[in-house]
Amino acid sequence: MTTYLLAGGGTAGHVNPLLAVADALRARDAQASVLVLGTREGLETRLVPERGYELLFVDKVPFPRRPNGAAVRFPGSFFRAIAQVRTHIRAHGVDVVVGFGGYASAPAYLAARREGVPYVVHEANAKPGLANVLGARAAAGVGVVFEGTPIRGGRVVGMPLRREIVELDRAARRTEAAAAFGLDPARPVLLVFGGSLGARRLNDTLAESWRDIVDAGWQLVHATGERNEATDPGHPDYHVVPYLDRMDLAFALADLIVSRSGSATVAEVSALGIPAVYVPYAVGNGEQALNAASAVRAGAARIIPDAEFVPARLASEIVPLLQDAAALAAMRTAAATVGTRAGTENVVAMIDATLAR
Repeated sequence: MTTYLLAGGGTAGHVNPLLAVADALRARDAQASVLVLGTREGLETRLVPERGYELLFVDKVPFPRRPNGAAVRFPGSFFRAIAQVRTHIRAHGVDVVVGFGGYASAPAYLAARREGVPYVVHEANAKPGLANVLGARAAAGVGVVFEGTPIRGGRVVGMPLRREIVELDRAARRTEAAAAFGLDPARPVLLVFGGSLGARRLNDTLAESWRDIVDAGWQLVHATGERNEATDPGHPDYHVVPYLDRMDLAFALADLIVSRSGSATVAEVSALGIPAVYVPYAVGNGEQALNAASAVRAGAARIIPDAEFVPARLASEIVPLLQDAAALAAMRTAAATVGTRAGTENVVAMIDATLAR
C-alpha cells in the first residue's frame, strides 16, 4: 500500500488542485493512504475533512520579510515545523510527498529530504511562491501550469481541475444552463465575475455599461461577489447574482468571459476553450497579469489593466469584440493550445514516475 502526503493550503488556489489529485489517487486505488498536511488557519481545515481525508497539522511559520522580532524567532519556529512533519512522515510511513505551495509546503519539503522520502512540487502561478522555489532545488519532479514559469526543473503539466470542469460538455449543457439563469440559449452570453468576493472595478464599470452589452445583442451574467453590492436593473437580458454556486453551468453558457486572472480561473477558462478578457488584480506582486500572459500570447485572451477597465474602454474594445464573430472564433481555437483538462492525470503521472525511481 502506498502512502501519499499532499502538502498545501491556505487559499482555494492551493487546496482545490491538491484535492483534485487526492481524489484521483483514491479513485484508482482504494487501498492507498492519502493524507493531507496543512495549517490550522487555512481553508484546508474545512475543505479537507469534508472531502473525507485525514488532515495532519503543521505550525504556520511565515517567512520574515524584514528584520524584526518575528525574524529572530523564525529559525526556531521553522525547525519545529520541520520536526512536526518528520514525525508525521515516520508515524504514517509516507512514501512520497507532493507539495502545492503555501505555508505547509516549505517544512514538508525539508522534512521529506531529511527522511529520505522523495517529493514532487506543483506550482500553480506563473510567478512561483518562495516555498516552491526553494523546494524545487531538490525535488524529484516539478510541474507548472504556465509555460515560462521561472522555477528550476519545471515542466508544463497543467492545473489539476475540479471534476465538474473536466467533464463539462458545454454544448450539451447549454440549454440547462440557460434555464438556470433565465436566459435564451440561442443568444450569446457574456459572463463577468471577480472571484468569490467580487471585484469592485468590474462591478462599477458594469453598473454604467451593461446596457452597451445588451444593445449589442448579448445577454449578461454578472457575479458581483459576496462582499459587493450591485444594483440589479431588472432587465431580462441582465442576470445579476452575488455568487455563482454552479460555476459549471455558468461556463457552459459563456461565449466570452471578463474576469480577474487567478491561476485557477485562467486554467479552467483555457481548458474549456472560452475566449476571455482578463482584468488582473492590481494588488500584490503582479502574478495575475503573468498568469494570463500565455493565453494572451496564444491569442486566446486579451488583457485590460485594472485602472483602464472603465466604461470608455469597455465601449471601445469589448463591445466591438462582441460583434466580431471571426475574432471570437479565433480566440476559441487558440484557447485549445494553451489549456488542458489533463492536469490531474499529468501530476499523478509525475508522482508515479517519482515512486518508480
